[in-house]
Amino acid sequence: MDKKVLLLYGGFSAEREVSISSADDIAKALRSKGYTVIEHDLTDVWHLLDVLRAEKPDVIYNGLYGNWGEDGEIQGLFDMLGIPYTHSGLNASAIGMNKHLCKLIAMQNGVKVAADEKKTFAEYKKYGTSIPYPYVIKPVADGSSVGVFIIRSAADTAQINYSDDSLEVLIEQYIAGRELTVACFEGKANVVTELKAKNEFYDYEAKYTAGFTQHILPADIPQEAAQTCCRYAEIVHNALGCRTVSRCDFRYNPTDGVVFLEINTNPGMTSLSLVPEQAKYLGVSYADLCARLIENATYRKR
Repeated sequence: MDKKVLLLYGGFSAEREVSISSADDIAKALRSKGYTVIEHDLTDVWHLLDVLRAEKPDVIYNGLYGNWGEDGEIQGLFDMLGIPYTHSGLNASAIGMNKHLCKLIAMQNGVKVAADEKKTFAEYKKYGTSIPYPYVIKPVADGSSVGVFIIRSAADTAQINYSDDSLEVLIEQYIAGRELTVACFEGKANVVTELKAKNEFYDYEAKYTAGFTQHILPADIPQEAAQTCCRYAEIVHNALGCRTVSRCDFRYNPTDGVVFLEINTNPGMTSLSLVPEQAKYLGVSYADLCARLIENATYRKR
């Protein structure tokens, strides 16, 4: 390969450290495939623009997670600059990060979702919610299970510690059962992983601490449930217009069936991450997965 790749990592979100921890593996993988890689820790956008002007990369590998990285903001900048970048574009990224909008689109396309309502944290504190216990409350737009609380009774509300009353939150019916996830590669989903976390659910600690979560691949669930997970993942991936790879999370129990929770349009690429694990199961190496992202990189043309 003779492409020059700017690997962008770090950023401004709560997931900055996760992004940093994945950068070395991504850089090594891309170099092993023959790409020239310039690594850049995003701490200042003006400095980024200077680097882009000086280096003139052929492609940007978007290794940013969370807000300002996978919510359409940085994608819009790259679209305006006319530089191809990995993962999904502005629209898919923005909708995918907005859990409420994403669920509405999923539901309109025949995907089963949990009942929910959206309001500001101030409204929640003042008026409560019509969603019965138990329910989940989480920011409408954040990743890696940041700020997610399971509320089983009025006493549990004391644990909610959002600092911004204007924060938009999603209050969602709690679906008991098995935690499942499916990667969608270029529009096709093939296998389901079950996540058995030591914590109450697959939270930030469970995602990024070795030994906290057991990955069962393929998930030991009924074939019909596995097929539904894959079908739902493909529907949401394609309805949003995602590119190359995404990952959808579900809950499953025999009563409710498969229930879609959310999509990640820029899934994690650490050594503990689920997408590289599923790719390997399907015969795609980590390096080949990274290269595929580069070769599918594009931008919105004016």
